[in-house]
Amino acid sequence: MLSTFWQVWIMAIVFGSMAGCGVLIVYSMRGHRKEETTQTTGHEYDGIEEYDNPLPRWWVYMFWATIVFGFGYVGLYGLGNFDGFLTVKVDGEPVTWTSTNQWKAEVQAYDEKLAPLFDGYLATPVAELAKNEEALQTGQRLFKSNCSVCHGTSAMGAQGFPNLTDHDWLYGGSPEKIKETIMYGRQGAMPAWQAVLGDEGVIEMAEYVRSLSGLPHDAEAAEKAAPAFAQNCSVCHGADGKGNQLVGAPNLTDDIWLYGGSTKQIQFTLRNGRAGKMPAQKEILGEDKVHVLAAYIYSLSQN
Repeated sequence: MLSTFWQVWIMAIVFGSMAGCGVLIVYSMRGHRKEETTQTTGHEYDGIEEYDNPLPRWWVYMFWATIVFGFGYVGLYGLGNFDGFLTVKVDGEPVTWTSTNQWKAEVQAYDEKLAPLFDGYLATPVAELAKNEEALQTGQRLFKSNCSVCHGTSAMGAQGFPNLTDHDWLYGGSPEKIKETIMYGRQGAMPAWQAVLGDEGVIEMAEYVRSLSGLPHDAEAAEKAAPAFAQNCSVCHGADGKGNQLVGAPNLTDDIWLYGGSTKQIQFTLRNGRAGKMPAQKEILGEDKVHVLAAYIYSLSQN
């Protein structure tokens, strides 16, 4: 809502400009001859002379039509705090046109048009829907619009964002778990261990973690860290380091790393911890679209 000052200021500029254009047209036509002539104005440039003829009438009418259109536009769409005469339907009721109401009306019309299609998709199990090419194309569009900014257009992820095309799942890769993750989001938390392990302990633990995936490591340092792993890390990652999908603890034995598997990257993770968040999409997309999106993501890991 604009203050009185700005409302008056905007109206003065808009209506003043349109009225000024009209005055300018009238003034420029005053005293001009009505018929065409071969007489020049006396202006000459590069051998070209300017005839002293009036503007073509169609051109003058076009200027007037533009001014009339301006007043009509303001009347339809409003100006500042004043509503126009144009209305749109939102929630089945006519409301004054605004860009926001126009957007709401178009979204509702789109949703109503596609509601029967998505209702049919929602009634189909995710695993079965993943075999429907038409549904997968819809899911791909939803993915690119809502998920690709983090997971990439190819869904292969990036540092801190899981690859959705393999078989490594933090919270489970079943159709039900994928849909649950998209619907309600996830909040991952890896605590910092610097204060508990100390500098030397962090270095040794990084070697032990690398050993779990069969990566080159310092065997002596890894052996020293084994008791600390059993005491502090196995609660989430398991005694064998294969993770726990109930809490989103990653498998440390498959050489798949969310934040990188180099010695320095693992040390950084141990020293500072990690905090990952997957935002819930239920309120943003609705369950029907989440269902189709889950089918698309599920299909990626089945190929």
